[in-house]
Amino acid sequence: MKTMRCKQLGGACEKRFRATSFDEISAMSRQHAMEMIQKKDAAHLRAMGKMQELMQDPDAMKRWMEDRRREFDTLPDD
Repeated sequence: MKTMRCKQLGGACEKRFRATSFDEISAMSRQHAMEMIQKKDAAHLRAMGKMQELMQDPDAMKRWMEDRRREFDTLPDD
């Protein structure tokens, strides 16, 4: 298991996610983001806006995801 925080995954808070794969932790982060956006959390709404800007450039988004995946891969197991 490895742990990443919401902020490390493009979010706005210190919530921690634990998973055995990057895909799993990424899904947890997306679910959390959707919940926070539904609650109209201002910090998460700003973070989502930044992610939406990043998504306008598919190459930049791909690089960002690859960087997060590498970061996950280099984390020590909990």
